[in-house]
Amino acid sequence: MKHLLLPVIIGILIAGFWASSDFQEIAAGVAIFLFGMLMLEDGFKLFSGGFLEGILERATRSVPRSLLFGIVSTTLMQSSSLVSVITISFLSAGLLTLLAGVGIIFGANIGTTTGAWLVAGFGLKVKISAYAMPLLAIGVILVFQKSKYLRGAGFVLAGLGFLFLGIHHMKVGFETFKDSFDLSRYALTGALGLLVYTLVGTAATVVMQSSHATMVLIITALASGQISYENALALAIGANIGTTITAIIGSLTANYQGKRLALAHLIFNAATAAVALIFINQIRDAVDFVSRMVGIADTDFALKLAVFHTIFNVLGVALMLPLMKRLITFIERVIREPAIDLSRPKYLSQAVEEFPDTIESALHKEVKHLYDNAVELITHGLNIHRHELFEATDIAALVSSSRKPFELDIDERYERRVKTLYSAIVEFTTRVTGRELPPDVISRVYQLRDVSERIVRAIKDIKHMRRNTTRYTTGHNAVMSDLYNELRTEIARILVEIERLERADPKHRSRLWLEEERTHVESDYQNTNARIGELIRGKKISAEAATSFLNDSNYAYGAMRELIEAARGYYVERDSAVAEVEQIIAMDDDELEAYTSQTTTKADDVHAD
Repeated sequence: MKHLLLPVIIGILIAGFWASSDFQEIAAGVAIFLFGMLMLEDGFKLFSGGFLEGILERATRSVPRSLLFGIVSTTLMQSSSLVSVITISFLSAGLLTLLAGVGIIFGANIGTTTGAWLVAGFGLKVKISAYAMPLLAIGVILVFQKSKYLRGAGFVLAGLGFLFLGIHHMKVGFETFKDSFDLSRYALTGALGLLVYTLVGTAATVVMQSSHATMVLIITALASGQISYENALALAIGANIGTTITAIIGSLTANYQGKRLALAHLIFNAATAAVALIFINQIRDAVDFVSRMVGIADTDFALKLAVFHTIFNVLGVALMLPLMKRLITFIERVIREPAIDLSRPKYLSQAVEEFPDTIESALHKEVKHLYDNAVELITHGLNIHRHELFEATDIAALVSSSRKPFELDIDERYERRVKTLYSAIVEFTTRVTGRELPPDVISRVYQLRDVSERIVRAIKDIKHMRRNTTRYTTGHNAVMSDLYNELRTEIARILVEIERLERADPKHRSRLWLEEERTHVESDYQNTNARIGELIRGKKISAEAATSFLNDSNYAYGAMRELIEAARGYYVERDSAVAEVEQIIAMDDDELEAYTSQTTTKADDVHAD
């Protein structure tokens, strides 16, 4: 379809350019306006990375807040498309509920009406191109600065400049175009006019993917008398339907939640348009009443169109708001949550790559997904039921009683549930770190990739020791059975402690336990090696059995180390000052003396320099 549509559009433009030089100015005005919209969106995206996302997260804790956020953000950014993309990204990353996302879309529909007021009330009343020039000059200077925030401000200012310039060229183009060609001859009245021009407005917005651009085109054409007021109303209704194409396109790379939001957007705008078409006469009467109340002249059809655009969008929200929960229930029934496939990524998609916060959040959740799969594989590899382990009060007793080997193809399970996820994480992190992101986000992305690598290495260690673990824990050699049970118990205990970290309040998580646990593992490793020597000398185990156990012991303690380091990278806050204080507290007297001496030496070197 796209391949056919592009030549048709270019053909129409070329024919228009050949037929009229005034059409060239109108088309150039639309192009400049759309380019300004793109710059505006790029500018606001550069302000992401904490600021925009933080506001979104706090402003969507209730439906009224979500609605207000949609209104304010669309008013400020003058782009319901960008608001839709942000919402889909956050929804796909699990940072928003569907209810909050739908609330934002409702609010965005009201917020988008401010664009019509801007053009009708300001753009057509003054020489708007005079404001465009300084905005472009200052904006372009800022675009070339190193600071991403200055560049973002530059893109926003330049975008506004191009918006104003585009409006100016459309206005001039229509004013001169009417002298050579009168489009008002094609005006249609009655139901046929409503239907035809609604479809034209929808098609124009689908092509331009911007209801703002369509509304500017409609208002400038209406102000120059090229279209009738009645047909302009129908075009505005069609523009509201066509604007859903942005959310639909954005949802194609999103998960099922993003697709649900796109469907909600389509249903809401279509229902609002249907109500506006059915009650068009009553809404026109309301527009006339409001216009008289605020002092708008009867012949100022551009401002009356802005009033109409506002009334029918507010009316749509007022009608749909009480039905929001029923709408969501219907959407969830139509687009069902896919059956859980533990071998596939749950959170990583192109939709979450738009903003730093969604990148980090989605990756954080996907690494947790990988770890959950890993825990199942590790516990089953040790012949322990996971749910029993996390409910046990005596881990050693549980391990000792868990002697029956699991029917488990650990290699096949690893390939299907771990390797595929790990590959997806590596691919995702490689892709996103090639983009311009804040340094702290890039650092965290690499850190989470390292966490996933440690998880995979821990599983590989368990794979290596599984055969002998099963052999000796189900056999009759009591000494070897005890040795392997001790390894199983230590690994199980670390899994339980990590689970407690998961359930703990993030504010109360500390690296002290991790430091103590790492020290304990190293000490236990040394004691185990010494104990094996004593058992060999006492002829309680053979040298062959001891060699097998020492190899497996290396794998077991390697897995423990990887799990502890993975927990450190995943759970513990990376605040260097707090981390240093905790490390000092954990030091013994000799370590503290060495640390103090080292710090003093560094301070002396600094003073000497």
